[in-house]
Formats: sequence, C-alpha cells, structure tokens
Amino acid sequence: MYIAIILIQLLVSVVVGLYFLRAMRRERQGAAASTPESLREMDKMRKLREIRLNLPLGEQVRPKRFADIIGQEEGIAALCAVLCGPNPQHVILYGPPGIGKTCAARLVLEYAKQQPDSAFKKDAPFVEMDATCVRFDERAIADPLIGSVHDPIYQGAGPLGVNGVPQPKPGAVTRAHGGVLFLDEIGELHPMQMNKLLKVLEDRKVMLDSAYYSESDRNIPKHIHDIFQNGLPADFRLVAATTRRPEEMPPALRSRCMEINFRALTAEETAQIARNAARSAGFTLEEGCDALIGRYAMGGRDAANLVQVGLGLARNAGRTEITIADIEYVLRTGSYAPRPERRVCGGRGVGRVNGLAVVGGNVGAVLAIEAVAFPAREGRGQWRATGIIEQEQLEAGARRMTRRSTASGAVENVRTALRGMGLAVDGYDVHIDFPGGMPVDGPSAGVAMAVAVYSAITGRPADGNAALTGEIGIAGEVLPVGGVPAKVEAALRAGATRVLVPRENYERAFARQSAVQAIDRLEEALRWLVDAPAEGAQEPLAAFPPQPAGVLTAQHA
Repeated sequence: MYIAIILIQLLVSVVVGLYFLRAMRRERQGAAASTPESLREMDKMRKLREIRLNLPLGEQVRPKRFADIIGQEEGIAALCAVLCGPNPQHVILYGPPGIGKTCAARLVLEYAKQQPDSAFKKDAPFVEMDATCVRFDERAIADPLIGSVHDPIYQGAGPLGVNGVPQPKPGAVTRAHGGVLFLDEIGELHPMQMNKLLKVLEDRKVMLDSAYYSESDRNIPKHIHDIFQNGLPADFRLVAATTRRPEEMPPALRSRCMEINFRALTAEETAQIARNAARSAGFTLEEGCDALIGRYAMGGRDAANLVQVGLGLARNAGRTEITIADIEYVLRTGSYAPRPERRVCGGRGVGRVNGLAVVGGNVGAVLAIEAVAFPAREGRGQWRATGIIEQEQLEAGARRMTRRSTASGAVENVRTALRGMGLAVDGYDVHIDFPGGMPVDGPSAGVAMAVAVYSAITGRPADGNAALTGEIGIAGEVLPVGGVPAKVEAALRAGATRVLVPRENYERAFARQSAVQAIDRLEEALRWLVDAPAEGAQEPLAAFPPQPAGVLTAQHA
C-alpha cells in the first residue's frame, strides 16, 4: 500500500517537474525576445522602414485599369476568357518584356473576383514570383516555390525540433491556394522545379516527406500529422509569363496550359506611353520627342525609363519641357539601338522580295531577300546563300546532334522545286542574300527565296510592295509555318499592299484584311508577285504562269 502511494507521488512529481521545466523554457524564450538588444534591433528596423524614396516613374505609371495597358486589348480579352469564368484554366503568356503581362494578370484577377460566376473568392490571393530567382536545395531543406520540411537536425529547428518534430514550410503554391500564382520568366525555371510544379498542377496539393516523421509519434502535433498524411493544399491557377517562343517551352507544361500571345508594341504605342509618363510627372515633350522615343523603346518600361532620364536633364536645367536633345543625349549615353523595323522595298525590282520572319518574343519583322543569277560558264551552276545559319545543334536527352540548318536545306528545296517546274536552274550561278546582319534560321523564307530566284533567272520584276512567308516543298507546295499572325501584322505595318501566307495558316481574322491572300503552291505566288514576260522575250521558262514539269520541258541555257 505504502509502495503504491510512493509511486503515485513520484509520478506526480515527474509530471509537475516537466510542466514547470517547459514553462521555464518558454519564459526564457520570451525573455530572449524582449532583451534590450532585441528591442534596439526592432527600433533600428522601425527607423529603416520610415525611410522611403519617391517611386520611380516606371512604377508611377504602372497600369491601374485595363485602359492603361496600351496595345494589348486582344490579349487581355483572351486572358479574361480563360480566368473569369466558373472553370478557370492555367495559362502561359508569351511576349517581349515591358508590355504589360504582369499588370494584365493582376487586373484580370481583380476583375474575375467581381464576376458572379467566378471561381475566385473576394479574398483570392495573387502571389508573384520570378522563376530566375527561385532558389532551392536539392536536399529539400528549402524550396520557396513548392514548399519544404525543416527537419529537427538543422539549426533553428526551435522547440518542435528539440522534440524531434519535422516542421513543414509552405511554399508559394500553397500561399496562392484559391487564387493565382504568377510565375514570371517560367522558361528559366530549373528542370527539377518544373517537374515538381507539373506534379502540383496535376494533384492540386503538395505531398511532403521526412525521415523524421512517424505516424505513431505522439510528440508530433495533429496539424503536422494532417500535412504529412493529406498534403498541403495548392489549388490555384498558374499564370506563367515568358519571353521565349512556344517551341522552346516544355511540352508537358504547354499541354496543361492555355496559351496567349501578348504582342510587341508599335512605335506609335510606345510614343503614347511616353506622352502619358511625361504628363504624369508634370512635364511636356517637345514636338517630335515622343516619336523619337517610339523609334527606340521596345516596350512601356523602356519608354518610361527614357522619359525619366530626360526629365532629370530638363529639371537640372530648370525646364519643364523635355527636348529632343535631351532624349538624343540619353540614347547616346545609354547605347540604345533603334527598332528592327523595316519598310517593304517598294516598286518592282528583279530578284528583290520581301520575306517575313519572327524575332524575339513572337515579334514579326520584314525580311529583305535578294537574289542574282548569271549563266554558268561551264558545267552545273553553283548556288550560294549568305546571311543564313548553316548548321544547328539539337539536344535530345544525353545526345547532342549537329545537322545542316533548315534554312540551308530550304535553299536546296528551292532549287529542286524550280527545276521541277521546268526552270533551267542548273544552267545558272545563283547567289541569295539576306542583308541586314540578322542571321536567318528556319524554313519559313523558302517560298520567298523561290520567288526571288525565279525573278533573278527570268529577269522579270517582282512586286516590292508585297510580302510572303511559307516553307517550300520539293514539289512546289507551300507548307505551313509558325508566327503567321505576327508576320502579317509586321507586313501591314511596313506598308505591304499584299501578304501571301500558306493556306493552312490562313485565319478567319485575316478576312478583314483584303491584302492577305492564301496560297497552296509556288505557282500561285509567282502569279501574284512576278510580272508576265514581255511579248517576244526570250525566256528560260517554257510558259507563264509556270506549269508542272510533267507538262513542260526545261530549256537549258
């Protein structure tokens, strides 16, 4: 009996001792948090937070309404269609930097919250991260994007770690639960992180693991048991932005997302942004100053930066007007390059054709193509192409392959297609050039090269007010290519009165532009662009328009 009483007293003493031991530990931790040193650091931090500089002009003019985002009406409408309904989707936004992708995503989420059938609640979060800055540890110690587990062996584990309890740390995907995760420059995300993100998009939760977790451990709090057994919630919608082209993005990501192109801004649109920026700062622009900025600024951010430095020069000189001389000084000291915008060559010339290309982030551009042809002195004529990429490197997993570029292969396709139509291509030395200094890669200039070579060999002028794009097949068919909407827009902006595109790339929206025509074969392009031969002229081609080689017999020079 006495032994039992002694044991009970001993047990009670142990329990009470543990209780007071933990209480003293908590008291010491609280005391450490309120030490004079800690209070001094808090006071120092408060003073630092009181110091604020004025916002840069670029932040002052950041769009606050849809109307403030210049030139992206179609992209915003598409983004609203993707996010503002009862079933929002993940989306990838393509486009060059500084054109409003981030601001559009923010505003669209706010607009979606106001819709009665929206899946987003009034308090849906908008979490923004830059994929180029997402640092993570391969041992899963820290992962700000996906989340991680702070195991008890690591420094700073705290009271739970002392008791051997692993502590889950939510990442951005959990903080964005119920809202939007905006991941900028997603094309730069590490492959390991990309695979983790794809798994989260699929499961809508984050499953964490730790060697220190045990379901039977009673020291682990219930909420941590719940996290390890059921995962952290991560039901959000991904809005990913990139300046890369779609073909450069992982197919697994593209298959899970809708895709929207935000187009590059025109010179007139960046000039408008410059005027708005100067007005918001209380300055005026000298006549022609906005147009000069538009020639050099590639996006809204560039325009605002040019205006900000220009107004700094004006303010130092005691002026409220930013002059052309101010902007010229900024352009000179900042080594800005003018826009790579080219006008169509115009008129009618032999061997001159306007091709179309895509540069940067889905930005269309007019591509000058020239060809000359001379009768070969002996034997088979030699063909040469300058201004193109001769070889390209392919990577397939651990394999790395080098092959002849598709642009170089397109030259051979041109030769074969023209020979198949009856043109005596083997009797001529041909030189094709792409002036301008920008190397050409890809097969989309094939049909334009074919028209230029045909014009050079026959001596028939080609229409310099037209532009065309399309891959050329060896039988003369015009095959589809990428980036056609951007190319058409660039051609019309450059003054083209006719734009020829592959029929498979023709869109209903092009019907509003009478200048855009669809073609199936090279012969159609020649009918549109090349003059008919003069009466009685000696021609190396048997007839015009060209007919298939099965009908004609080539006349050798």
